[in-house]
Amino acid sequence: MGPNRLQRMRRAWPRLPAPRGSRVAFRGRIRWFPSSFHAAAAAGHPGIAAARRTKLPQATGETFSMCIPPPNVTGSLHIGHALTVAIQDALVRWHRMCGDQVLWVPGSDHAGIATQAVVEKQLWKEQGVRRHELSREDFLREVWKWKEEKGGEICEQLQALGASLDWDRECFTMDAGSSVAVTEAFVRLYEAGLLYRNQQLVNWSCALRSAISDIEVESRPLPGRTELRLPGCPIPVSFGLLVSVAFPVDGEPDTEIIVGTTRPETLPGDVAVAVHPDDSRYTHLHGRQLRHPLTGQLLPLVTDSAVQPHMGTGAVKVTPAHSLADAELGARHGLSPLSVIAEDGTMTSLCGDWLQGLHRFVAREKIMSALRERGVFRGLQNHPMVLPICSRSGDVVEYLLKSQWFVRCREMGDRAAQAVESGALELSPSFHQKNWQHWFSHIGDWCISRQLWWGHQIPAYLVVEEQTKGDREDCWVVGRTEAEARKIASELTGRPAAELTLQRDPDVLDTWFSSALFPFAALGWPQETPDLTRFYPLSLLETGSDLLFFWVGRMVMLGTQLTGQLPFSKVLLHSMVRDRQGRKMSKSLGNVLDPRDIISGVELQVLQEKLRDGNLDSTELAIAAAAQRKDFPHGIPECGTDALRFTLCSHGALGGDLHLSVSEVLSSRHFCNKIWNSLRFILNALGEKFVPQPAEELSPSSPMDAWILSRLAHTARECGRGFLAQELSLVTHALHHFWLHNLCDVYLEAVKPVLLHSPRPQGPPQVLFSCADIGLRLLAPLMPFLAEELWQRLPPRPGGSSAPSISVAPYPTACSLEHWHQPELEQRFSRVQEAVQALRALRAMYQLTKARPRVLLQSSEPEEQGLFEAFLEPLGTLGHCGAVGFLPPGVLAPSGWAQAPLNDTIQVYMELQGLVDPQTHLSLLAARRHKLQKQLDGLMAWTPSERETETKRQQRLSSLELELSKLDKAASHLRQLMDACPNPREL
Repeated sequence: MGPNRLQRMRRAWPRLPAPRGSRVAFRGRIRWFPSSFHAAAAAGHPGIAAARRTKLPQATGETFSMCIPPPNVTGSLHIGHALTVAIQDALVRWHRMCGDQVLWVPGSDHAGIATQAVVEKQLWKEQGVRRHELSREDFLREVWKWKEEKGGEICEQLQALGASLDWDRECFTMDAGSSVAVTEAFVRLYEAGLLYRNQQLVNWSCALRSAISDIEVESRPLPGRTELRLPGCPIPVSFGLLVSVAFPVDGEPDTEIIVGTTRPETLPGDVAVAVHPDDSRYTHLHGRQLRHPLTGQLLPLVTDSAVQPHMGTGAVKVTPAHSLADAELGARHGLSPLSVIAEDGTMTSLCGDWLQGLHRFVAREKIMSALRERGVFRGLQNHPMVLPICSRSGDVVEYLLKSQWFVRCREMGDRAAQAVESGALELSPSFHQKNWQHWFSHIGDWCISRQLWWGHQIPAYLVVEEQTKGDREDCWVVGRTEAEARKIASELTGRPAAELTLQRDPDVLDTWFSSALFPFAALGWPQETPDLTRFYPLSLLETGSDLLFFWVGRMVMLGTQLTGQLPFSKVLLHSMVRDRQGRKMSKSLGNVLDPRDIISGVELQVLQEKLRDGNLDSTELAIAAAAQRKDFPHGIPECGTDALRFTLCSHGALGGDLHLSVSEVLSSRHFCNKIWNSLRFILNALGEKFVPQPAEELSPSSPMDAWILSRLAHTARECGRGFLAQELSLVTHALHHFWLHNLCDVYLEAVKPVLLHSPRPQGPPQVLFSCADIGLRLLAPLMPFLAEELWQRLPPRPGGSSAPSISVAPYPTACSLEHWHQPELEQRFSRVQEAVQALRALRAMYQLTKARPRVLLQSSEPEEQGLFEAFLEPLGTLGHCGAVGFLPPGVLAPSGWAQAPLNDTIQVYMELQGLVDPQTHLSLLAARRHKLQKQLDGLMAWTPSERETETKRQQRLSSLELELSKLDKAASHLRQLMDACPNPREL
C-alpha cells in the first residue's frame, strides 16, 4: 500500500483509538488492507506462535493436523493455490479458535522435470551452456543455487495470503528428511516384492528425454487435419489424418490387405497384421503371410478378438514397441518388438540407412513418399483422433520400451479402494467416490524412473559384469547406502564385497513418489511413526483429470503399505479456479494471476513485463500479452488479502468449477470498507469510558436490541454449521448478511437517533460492543487481517484474561449465544422490514429526497397492529419518514396521501400534500412510463430462440408490467392531489 492511500485512510478515521499495547506488543505502520501487522503477527509472530502451542482456556483436547499440498518450487503460486490456502487457513484458524491443537505443515515440491527445465533454460540464456556440458554435481549445484535464490517466493506469497502455517515445520521434498523417507520407502517396497525392474512401454517425452507420468500426458482431441509446430522438429507436422497402406499377401500378387494408420512413421516397426477371427472378409487368409510395404519382409497375419472388425478395414498393423495395445496383442502371439524410434525422437538403425537419424516426423514424410513410389499408398483422409501431448514440453508423447523401475499397484490399490468402500476414508464431496473406485479398479503398475539429474537418485545398484544364477539379465541390488547394497550383492553373488564393482542407477525417482510421502516425512517417518488419525490433506482437484488420484491415491497406497495406517481419514476436494470466461488458468493464455497482484494491485505494464520474463516462446507471448491487454486494460486495482480470501471462500468450493473475476474481489474490498466504517461508528459511540458487560449478562433493553442479538446468535449458528460441513460459502454468506444487511443497513441506522436521547440509554452501547466483538471473532478465520486490526481496538472486558490475538480468542458458538436467539421476534421484524421497503419505494416513486413525510399504518387485524407498535421509531428511521401512527380499521385515508398495500390486511399511507408538485411530477412519471412502455412493446415483439431465454423474457415482461402498474397508480394519486389542491405549496 502506498503512503498516499495510508494517509487517506488515516484522514478517513481521525478519531480511531490506538491499539491497546497491554494486549499486543507489535510495532509497525497500520496496513490492514493488504497485510495488517497485527494479523501478520497473529499468523507468524513468535509470541503468537508460542501462544498457539500452549493450552488455551477453551482447549478441547482434540487435534487437527493438515499439510499444504506442496506447490512446485519452480515459480509462484497462482489463484488455484490461493483457493487451497484460503480454505485451509480458514479451517485451521477456526479449529485453533475452537481450542483444538492444530498443526499445519508447510512445504514445497522439488518438481523434478519443471525445475530442471527452468535451470537448463537459464543456463543456456545466461551462460550459453547445455546441461550435458556440465558434470552432474556441477549442474545440481546450479539447481540448488537457483532454489535458494528463487524458491523462497512461494513462502512470501503464503505469508502475504495470511497462511498461519507452522513455519518451523517447513519441508522441502529434496531435504534430508525427505531423502531418508524416500530411500526407506523404496527399499521396503523392494523387499516386500512390490517394486521391480523390467523393460516395458512407458510414456516418453523426446524433448525431455525422460519417461513421464500419465498425469503429464495431455489428451488433445483433434477434429481432423491439424497442423502443429513441435519442439525440435524443423517442419510443421499434420495430425488427424488416416493413411491407408496396402500389405500384399505373399504368393498372391493381386491380393492385399489394406491397413489404416495415423502414425506412418512407425511402419518400420510393424511385426504383424491382425484381424478378428470371426471377420469373414479375411477367413480365407488365416495363417498366410504378408509382405511389409517398405521392406518386403514377411509378416504373419494373426487373429485376435481384441481387433474391432467394424473399425476401418477391420485390419490393424501391430507395432509392439510403440503402442500399448499392440504390446499386449504382441505378447499374446509371441511377437518380438522392434524399437524404431530412439530416445531423442530420431529413427533408429533398425529402420535402415535411408531413415536412421532423421527426426521421426521428418521421416514420416519420407515414408509417405516411399509408399507412393512403391505403389502401396491407398489414400489419405481426415480422421478425428486424440493426440497425447507432454504437458511439460509440448511434444507429442512416444511410447518406448525402456528398462525402468515399477511399483506393483494392484494389491495396494485394492486396499485404497476398500478404505473408501468401508468408510475408513471419506471423500468429500461424496460423488468422487465412484471415480476413486473406478480409478483403482483399472490401476496399472507405476513407472517411477525418470531420466533426470534433479531429484532423488534411485537407491539401486547394477553389479557390473555379474549375472544372477540361472538368469542372463542384469544383476541389480537395492540398499539404503552403497555399503548396504555392496553387502547384499556379495551375499547374492558369493564374491567378496571389496571385489565387486557397483554402478548406481543414474535415474531419479518420479516426483510423485516423494510427494506421496510428503505428510509422512513431514511428521518424522521413518524415524517416528506419526499418528495420522486426524490428518486432513486438502487437494486441488482438476476436473476431468487424475491429479487427485496421483497424489492422494498414492499417499493412501504408500501410507497403508509403509505405516500400516491411512494417512488421513478424510480428504476435502475443492473446485478448479477458472477465469471469468470459464477458461483454465494457463500462462500461454495470459490469465494466470499472482495472488499478490490482486492483493496489492499492479499496472498493466508490470503484468506484461512478467510475461516477457517467463519461458513463453514468441507466439505464446504474443497471444498472452494480447489477452492481458484485453482483460486488464488498466491493470489490476488493489483489493487486499482479506477481500481475496473472502471471495475465494464465498464460492461453493465443493461444487463445480469456480469462475473468478477481479470485480468480485473488488466487491469484497468494499465489504471490508463497510466493516471498517461500522467499527469506526461503534468505537465513537462507545466513548473512552465504556466498560463492556460479560456477554452472558447482557440482556436486551429494546426490541431492536433483541433483534440484532438474535441475528448475531443465528449467524454464529450458521458459521458453525458451515465450518463443520467444510462448506465455507455458508459461512461467508452468513457473515456478509449479518455485517451488511443486519448490522450496517438496519441496526446501526436504527440506533443512531436512540444514541442521541437524553439521558443516553445504556443498552445500545453494550449491544454494539457485543456485535463488534463477536462479529469480528466470527469473521477472523476468513478475514484475519481486518478482524485482528479492529478487534485489538475494542476495549477489554473487565476481570477476564484477554487473548493476545484474535487468532487464539474463543470462536463464538451457537450454544454460548442461545439465550439471545429469538426466531419469533425475527419473523415479526421481517414484517416491519417489508413496510420499510414499501415506504422507501413510495419515496422513490414521488422523489421525496429530503422531506420526511408522515406515515399511517392501517390493519384489519388487531394483533398485527401490536406487532408494529414495538417498532414504530425504527420503522420511521429506516423508512426515512417522519412520525408513524395508526389509522383505525374502516377509516378512510386522508386526502392527498399515497397508498401501498403490504398484504391483504395491511395498508401503508404516506403524506404527499404540500411535499410534491403534482403537475411537475406527473410529467416526469409520463416520461418514465413512455420509456418503460417502449421497452415492453419491444419485448413483446421479440421471439426468443431458446427455452431459457423465453423464461427470462417472461420474467422481464412481468417486471415491466408491474412497474407500469405502479406508475399508473402514482399518477392517479397525483391527479387526486391536484383536484384537492389546485395550487400546491412547494417545499
